[in-house]
Amino acid sequence: MAKILIVDDDIAVQATSRLLLERAGHSVVVAGDGRKALTIFEAENFDLLFLDIFMPGMDGLETMRLIHQLQPLIPIIVISGRPIEPDPATGPDFLTMATRLGAVSGLQKPFKPAALLAAVTDCLDAAKRSSASSVPAGNVAPGP
Repeated sequence: MAKILIVDDDIAVQATSRLLLERAGHSVVVAGDGRKALTIFEAENFDLLFLDIFMPGMDGLETMRLIHQLQPLIPIIVISGRPIEPDPATGPDFLTMATRLGAVSGLQKPFKPAALLAAVTDCLDAAKRSSASSVPAGNVAPGP
């Protein structure tokens, strides 16, 4: 199966996501922030990133930008606990913004286990199709 890097500052999200993905047969590494994720990413090869948008220090959007400089074709699933509906009080829809910036898919916290596993499967399948047809990363369609 896939080697997945989970980047989230919430320990409960890390543990739950790791457990679900490992039970599905994936190998999982966890980082608590963007800087740690970059260090780990540079030292190991991953098939997929599962990335929180809002973290202290380096946020997920900056982390995603730097990761794509290192490996442009890596599929990334972004997650956020902020509301999906844009609201002047909470700001823009960051999940949609992240998919426009290169994430393959986005999940709203809290998410159901089936939604996480489906997003991972879809992203890995899309990555296989992209590498098979040599489509540049910018042409990967955003997920649901």
